[in-house]
Amino acid sequence: MSDDDFMMESDNEDTQYDFEYEDDDMASNSSNVDIENKYYNAKALKEEDDIEPAIAEFLGVVESEPEKGEWGFKALKQVVKLLFHRQEHERTLKYYTQLLTYTKSAVTRNYSEKSLNNILDYVSSGTSDVGFMENFYSITLTALEDAKNERLWIKTNLKLAKLWLVRGEYGRLNRILKVLHQACQMDDGGDDQSKGTYLLEVYALEIQMYTETKNNKKLKELYNRTLQINSAIPHPKIMGVIRECGGKMHMSEKQWEKAREDFFESFRNYDEAGDAQRIQVLKYLVLAVMLSNADDINPFESQETKPYKSNPQIAAMNSLVDAYQRSDIHDFQAVLRENGGRNGIMSDPFIQFYLDDVLRRIRSKFVVNMIAPYSRIEVAYLAKTLGITDEEMEDLLVMLILDQQIKGKIDEVTGRLEIEVAADTGAEEAVAGTEKREREQAARAAAAEDTRFKALGMWGTGVGRLTRAAFATAGGVEPGFMRA
Repeated sequence: MSDDDFMMESDNEDTQYDFEYEDDDMASNSSNVDIENKYYNAKALKEEDDIEPAIAEFLGVVESEPEKGEWGFKALKQVVKLLFHRQEHERTLKYYTQLLTYTKSAVTRNYSEKSLNNILDYVSSGTSDVGFMENFYSITLTALEDAKNERLWIKTNLKLAKLWLVRGEYGRLNRILKVLHQACQMDDGGDDQSKGTYLLEVYALEIQMYTETKNNKKLKELYNRTLQINSAIPHPKIMGVIRECGGKMHMSEKQWEKAREDFFESFRNYDEAGDAQRIQVLKYLVLAVMLSNADDINPFESQETKPYKSNPQIAAMNSLVDAYQRSDIHDFQAVLRENGGRNGIMSDPFIQFYLDDVLRRIRSKFVVNMIAPYSRIEVAYLAKTLGITDEEMEDLLVMLILDQQIKGKIDEVTGRLEIEVAADTGAEEAVAGTEKREREQAARAAAAEDTRFKALGMWGTGVGRLTRAAFATAGGVEPGFMRA
């Protein structure tokens, strides 16, 4: 919360309480009029940046009240804010502790809860001093416990847990989560279903912690348990967080289809809550669609996602999935080059981590389609077409061969991919027909050759007989014998 927001809130509250002040006919009390004038005089000093006199005047308001009341509460809020802004942490804690004593009876519970929430938000966003933050929240929680305000006590613990999560203080976060789990349990140790909404918030924080620390075993167990809670009506943002973490868990396990389903549910919930995280999760949904090889699914065709198709933050991902589903590697890489800067697609570490998988898939699709008409093709030519090195191309081809997406082998000597005939029915019939015709031709040729040899043999036998008959007629001696 900015200073201006904080002050605007205070001004609105002043107006509200002025109205109640008039309704209750308290203006006739001269003492209260003096206190009110003193309060607005202190505000005027603050607006003139005369801070120390303003603080003294606000504290004068507190001292002027005969008993704790609304003006003293508002004055102490201003003092706490001014001292914190000046980084006077010790004095901030002192007067904040005094302020908390007013929440028991001086002001209404709703007003005190709203005020404390605003102060906690303001202080949480304005310091990196972890020790001070722990003291500030500890004082708040102790006061709420004494006041037996369990609802605000749980909410304050949840706020502190979110703060530790954002700051990566997982040890402190884990301690708070244990306290919250105990607060949401029954005497027998089971979950108190009457506190189901708070319980889901606790689970959401724990799931986020396991997601950040990559503890997938705990994450999976807790995620499945969370989906079984039916007694609560959670805020859609909470379910958005849970489903987003579930999608990331499925992505880490390469269960792309389950990830796609979770990211869609996460987006739908964030959209219902009006939360800006919906845009980021929609990008994750597009990523999961590409990895799931769902070429027939357009993530922007659903009623929920269609309005975001032309969103400037989504346009690049839309172009990316379009190029992917067309297997157009050149358009795909062009989109990455044009939108891969610090504020582009690659700015999200989660998307960046999985883009290698997406690139591998679209390159695989491109190569399989490209080599379809060929029986052999140069590896170097494929590498040049894809814009990668020969070594990277060989690695990709080896993977495709092992996955049986390509039937062939790499000839290391010639640097070629030798491709087997495609195993479709038409090709098999064509090959079988050719082989049959070749066998028939070979059989006919062999039969003709056999007939020719037999004819030659018969011709030779006939010639021999004629020769022997001629010699016998001439001399009475068969050829091959000599007279004695």
